[in-house]
Amino acid sequence: MKISHLIFSLVFALTVNCAYAATDVDDTVKTFAEIYQKLDSVQWGGKNIGIVIESLEHLSPNAHLAATDDRIILVWRDSIVGNFQKPAAGDWENYGKITKSLIDKMRDRDDSLAALSNEEIYERAVAALMQGIDESGKYIQKQTLSQKPNRILTSLGIDGWREQTGDFRVSSVIKGSPADMAGIQISDLIDKINGRDVAAMADGELESVLHGLNSGTAKLHLLTPSGNRNVVLRRATIVLADADIIYRPMQDTALLEIIVHEMTDNAANIVNEALLKYNNVSGIILDLRAAGGVDARAATKMAGLFMGAKPVMRVSQTAGEDMEFVPGGNAITDANLVVLMSNMTRGTAEAVASAIYENGRGVLVGTPTAGSARIATRIDLSNGAALELLNKSIKSGSGISLDSRGVFPIVCLSNIRSSKQQNAFFVNVINNDFNIQDFNKDAKVNVDAVRRGCPVITSGDDEDMMSAAIATRILTDKTVYNRLIAE
Repeated sequence: MKISHLIFSLVFALTVNCAYAATDVDDTVKTFAEIYQKLDSVQWGGKNIGIVIESLEHLSPNAHLAATDDRIILVWRDSIVGNFQKPAAGDWENYGKITKSLIDKMRDRDDSLAALSNEEIYERAVAALMQGIDESGKYIQKQTLSQKPNRILTSLGIDGWREQTGDFRVSSVIKGSPADMAGIQISDLIDKINGRDVAAMADGELESVLHGLNSGTAKLHLLTPSGNRNVVLRRATIVLADADIIYRPMQDTALLEIIVHEMTDNAANIVNEALLKYNNVSGIILDLRAAGGVDARAATKMAGLFMGAKPVMRVSQTAGEDMEFVPGGNAITDANLVVLMSNMTRGTAEAVASAIYENGRGVLVGTPTAGSARIATRIDLSNGAALELLNKSIKSGSGISLDSRGVFPIVCLSNIRSSKQQNAFFVNVINNDFNIQDFNKDAKVNVDAVRRGCPVITSGDDEDMMSAAIATRILTDKTVYNRLIAE
């Protein structure tokens, strides 16, 4: 018998009150049946129900599942403990019953699963199913993410408490925050920050990392139900608005700084109004370092403000043709543009950065984007919860896939970490003696090699200061700007 193993990085929304933990077995079966039926309506994201059910083996390292053409088999260590006739296509109720039985059999044999409450075990089961169809898919329950009524100056977007061990347990994640975009979930445990044991950190130190007034990054080591992982988060302003505008008057000119948090219609409207109001600026800094987005039309509208009616992106859906997105109007501004980006630039924000680059409209500064260029399909469930399936991948306007690839900077910020390095870089630019290679043009580039050459910034509270200085110099020196654009 051949056992299929699917190993993915589990990213899912955890909550302490799961709608699937019905005390009535029939309700539980109906809920799983509804999930299968609605996933089938979106063609399983290119997978199939067998692959999805096999993903339940992630509940325990001792479990192995195989869904053949006619059987669904559960192996516990070396023994078959479940052998079910595969239901007919569309018989979702029986698929729900088998799912319930598989979970119960694993729970009977695994002490760690048995120790979980009904809410926790079914929550993990639904997350495992989503893992099987889409490693970045989410089960979203009502009010799983905290909403803050007031502005937080800078934050990772995490709240929680210390456990007896001294480690930090996540109790809430602020919607749209860096932690949310990185997939950190409620109940995740943080045991190391920037290489230090959290248990050894004073409360003040921990608070400074999570909610410090200065900017910067933090490398977190997480213990999650799906395994351990590292994430690097950049503290970002968390606001109710989707974009912030800063007008920066200078001696002989003025710059406009636009900080985008989410690519939405609201953000595009805010930026549009700012460009009309401050129409005399000589340069614009478009900060996408903590920007995300899943709305292709809103992102296209945003890009059109700077480049007019030129292709922004193509969206490729499973078993469907690409759809091209082109703005409908003219550009609002022709001012020189610098785009700041980082590993937290994701989704449709990556498409905007790519479009500005492909149309020679601005200089890309920072580190490679996340390469998480997908658009979600939201599937609402009858219990008020929802599934989020990232089944639409984003390509650049010219057709280069951005998902799993990302967009690469022309000026790598992580390689310029001091004033001396900054000055040397610009001297070389002016002398036309700088070794910058544009990796965006090579569709077959070794992405991992590029990321090693321009690594994620993992520390340094001077990141904002350095990026602002470099962006300002580029925008106020026409020779530098023109040579970088030419690259």
